[in-house]
Amino acid sequence: MEHVIVFKQPGRFGGWPANNGIWSWGDEIVTGFNEGALDLHKFPGHPIKGDENSGRRQVRSRDGGVTWELIKKPHFDIHEMPLVNCPGGITFTQKDFAMKVLATGVHAGSTTYFYVSYDRCTTWEGPYQMPFFGLKGIAGRTDYQVMGDHDAIVFLAANKSDGYEGRAFCARTRDGGKSFQFLSWIGPELAGWTIMPASVRLPNGRLLAALRCNFRPEHGCQVFSSDDEGRTWNYLSEPVKPDMGGNPPAMIRMTDGRLVLTWGHRVQPRGIRAFVSEDNGKTWTDPIILREDGGASDVGYTRTVQRADGKIVTVYYFNDPPTEEGVNTERYIAATIWHPDEF
Repeated sequence: MEHVIVFKQPGRFGGWPANNGIWSWGDEIVTGFNEGALDLHKFPGHPIKGDENSGRRQVRSRDGGVTWELIKKPHFDIHEMPLVNCPGGITFTQKDFAMKVLATGVHAGSTTYFYVSYDRCTTWEGPYQMPFFGLKGIAGRTDYQVMGDHDAIVFLAANKSDGYEGRAFCARTRDGGKSFQFLSWIGPELAGWTIMPASVRLPNGRLLAALRCNFRPEHGCQVFSSDDEGRTWNYLSEPVKPDMGGNPPAMIRMTDGRLVLTWGHRVQPRGIRAFVSEDNGKTWTDPIILREDGGASDVGYTRTVQRADGKIVTVYYFNDPPTEEGVNTERYIAATIWHPDEF
């Protein structure tokens, strides 16, 4: 394994790659994260404070995740440019295409919006408004499956009937983003929540969606499957057993057909773990420990891709232990380059 620093600056908080998406073209990888000022004395929780240098960031690697270039302002945010309806005509199958889905919050009234790029995330069009589907609020993070030139399924979460976070669902556009239709809920409504789906499309057309689950009080991950392009879903497996700390899954299909799911482990020993399936998500290996040296529970939110030589690049946010004086250390973005056959 090789651990790489993607972004780390004194006095800064870098976090949540899972909220910002990841895209790859061979050894060229692009992902995003949030940056803010580090709150030195906030325990527990996320020690981040907004300041004039806070915002969404983008990083790019051209060598398979070994070195990274920081882009401080990849696109206009919604406080700088008003949301508009997408005119349609998005070509999802264009070879350098990327789509980014973001949200203003997680509770009732939350708005979800998206951007598209045709040049490997160099420039972005948008922000475009995602519809509310008659629901109380939409909390989207980037996850979608391309079904055709102007056809894609987007995986999202909505507020539950009580207005609070959240329940996973999927929606579809067949006109290049001009309109979206609600397809179905993914799994039952829990007393807690199901959010942040991570999807894979198998060669036979089956869709898989791994959900971040809160069973109140335990946290875990469940995988659901659909054989009718997202119209109905069935429970398939539970790779992450409660309770390993609340974190969103990231799931990919390797070129050899195996599935890999990565996860931030927020309870001791804190770190990053992975699970592998050789039967399309029905069963999973015991956790592979990528690292277990996290200083606090503020870790994870992984995003994972496979590079040209078959190795896997998992990006996440991490931290070192607090100082002896009880002061927080930086939250930083890191990457681990690894392969399941190494374990």
